[in-house]
Amino acid sequence: MSDPRTEDVRELTQEELAAIEEKYDEGAATRTVTPGFGKVLRYVALTFAVYHYLTAGFALPPDYWHMGWHLSGLFILTYAFYPLVKTKTSFDLNTGALRLGGVPYLDVLLMVLGVAASLYLGLAWRGLDFLGVEEMTFRMGNPNGWDMLFGCILIVLVLDVARRTLGWILPLIISVFICYALFGPVFPGLLQHPGVKFNTFVSSMYFPQEGIFGVTLWVVSTIVFHFVLFGVIAQRTGLGQLFIDNATILAGRYTGGPAKVSVVSSAFFGTISGSSVANTVSTGALTIPNMKRLGYPGHFAGGVEAAASAGGQITPPIMGAAAFIMAEFLEVPYTTIVIAAIFPALLHYVGVFTVVHLMARRLGLKGLSKDALPQLRTVWGDGWANIVPLIGLLVVLFSGYTPYMSAFCGISLAIIAGMSRMRQPITLVYAAAFVAFVLWKFSTGGFDLGMSTILVGGAVLATLNPQPRVSISEMADTFETGVKYALAVGAASAAVGIVIGVINTTGVGFRIGFMVTQAASNLGNDLAWLFTIGAYEIFSVQDLTLFISLVFIALACILMGAGVPTTALYIMLVSVAQPALAQLGIPPIASHMFVLYYGVVAEITPPVCTSAYAAAAIANSNPFRTGVSAFTLGLGKVVAPMAFVYAPVLLFVSSTGFDLWEFSYTAASCIAGVIALSAAVVGYWLAPMGTVFRILMAVAGLVFIAPSLQADLVALVICAPAVLSQIIARRSQNVAA
Repeated sequence: MSDPRTEDVRELTQEELAAIEEKYDEGAATRTVTPGFGKVLRYVALTFAVYHYLTAGFALPPDYWHMGWHLSGLFILTYAFYPLVKTKTSFDLNTGALRLGGVPYLDVLLMVLGVAASLYLGLAWRGLDFLGVEEMTFRMGNPNGWDMLFGCILIVLVLDVARRTLGWILPLIISVFICYALFGPVFPGLLQHPGVKFNTFVSSMYFPQEGIFGVTLWVVSTIVFHFVLFGVIAQRTGLGQLFIDNATILAGRYTGGPAKVSVVSSAFFGTISGSSVANTVSTGALTIPNMKRLGYPGHFAGGVEAAASAGGQITPPIMGAAAFIMAEFLEVPYTTIVIAAIFPALLHYVGVFTVVHLMARRLGLKGLSKDALPQLRTVWGDGWANIVPLIGLLVVLFSGYTPYMSAFCGISLAIIAGMSRMRQPITLVYAAAFVAFVLWKFSTGGFDLGMSTILVGGAVLATLNPQPRVSISEMADTFETGVKYALAVGAASAAVGIVIGVINTTGVGFRIGFMVTQAASNLGNDLAWLFTIGAYEIFSVQDLTLFISLVFIALACILMGAGVPTTALYIMLVSVAQPALAQLGIPPIASHMFVLYYGVVAEITPPVCTSAYAAAAIANSNPFRTGVSAFTLGLGKVVAPMAFVYAPVLLFVSSTGFDLWEFSYTAASCIAGVIALSAAVVGYWLAPMGTVFRILMAVAGLVFIAPSLQADLVALVICAPAVLSQIIARRSQNVAA
């Protein structure tokens, strides 16, 4: 076995990193088109981005028009950039016959049909007399021929763009739901239902409020896209590098410094990035080679980065797209979701950080030398202005304004920080335009005096940025990149709307929920004797039913999550799992967070773990072994959902109320459990740990997670032999030294 210290640890070029992202992020690889057609698509992408940016700040058109425009841009760009079948040559430039600028005429035709189907709803909303189309009110549930034509086109094309951007798994799952809706009588047992008529099905999927034009597409077109765009612009203007530099300053000098830098920087970066693969490639390009130079095995270095980067999906305030959809589902302010996510995210990073620290102690690894650390004064002296957009976004968001207004202000401040410079007066036009907007909002009562002062002050500060300004063409490239990043999540949101429509139409969620709880109850009754001593029950049948139900749902989340994006997976699973969890008496926000967390766990669970595979490509390590390392490093994310289901107080805002003492005690117990599990994974705490003691620590860690004094006492008894052996071994080492 080769020594990891002698492995190739060269840093990859930007081209190599882009190739890795394209390989493991389904939505990153795009077709090459001719320069002329490329310019047309560039203008389409920029129009798409500017439209969303301006409507976020000024006014949203009616939902059916807004989502129609969003879908139109989605169809044009997806059919232009993503080939019908992905092969080694399908992304290369091909200007043969039957192609327009490198795009097959078939894709151009599908593009036109997609735009027509997307905009027909808005055009026909008030009726089209020359086509004999009545007003929408009279057609709801009773679609005419045109509705059926464009509805069928839209359903097929939405599945197709999801397949092109994300692969086959998601469309196949959705197709099963469609078959369930249409062929209900052929399904067995509780799943059987009368079936939905075809025209009723198309009407439900096509008309607003549910189906494709439902809540998921509305959230993505109105909120998520803007935050994706903000993250891309903020990274381009230097916020991502500022995070990495500060993480290096904070953690670099300690034991196993580069690995801790990976954890801290990924946590920071997760606040502005909703993509695990993008997070892995962006921060891993620096941290993985540094970890390998220090002496970490390649698979472990890649696992650290993948586990930390996957945490970006659950790290406030942005948390990927799912958090915005969760807020809509629960009908609570987005800030409520952000507050609820604080401790669970902290528990995840405590777990990763602990494993990293103990592995460094076990391998005898040191931190970075003082000379290798960035200087705090230099880092902040050069990059301080890049934090202004994030602060502006958070201030607006937590002041009660809409998420899209906060994104508008954040993007505006990021543009100013990148492009306006006090020393170049002509560039101040961007700052002046935003200040004028703020004053207009103040004059109309949209902003109060305090908010207006903060935003104007932020705009002025951003113009003092000492870094070189970003040119118009570079910012246009950034906007275009942001649009491309949003295509996959847009396609997923439109397609998954079909699942929600089917669940609402057939009630399958309640049927599956009943089946899960019934199976768990039967199994709990069968196992109850194992936990009964005489007349004393260690665990009641009700306790066993809850635990088994949670395990069933967690496994379903992980298995279904193989290759399905977190957002789409969350939407599908919460629609199915929520009724089961509600029947078990779990508060709504805890059940939604439970499903989201296990959807994220799927991203680092072999055999399909794209973040880990991307990290393995950078680390030049075995992909499967890297995935196993990422999963074990992410144990905090695995056990956290169990903890906050049993103790909703950990979410701060649960309907069960908040008690400081209960929170403090439960949080300490959970952290102790994660640390015990981490020690078991690494096989080291104060000294090397044998197999038997590792098993004891693992069992104790799981018991610690259960939020009760009795469970903690049992856990202490279980881990006591391991802890005593560690103390004795450490003293022996000290005496020998």
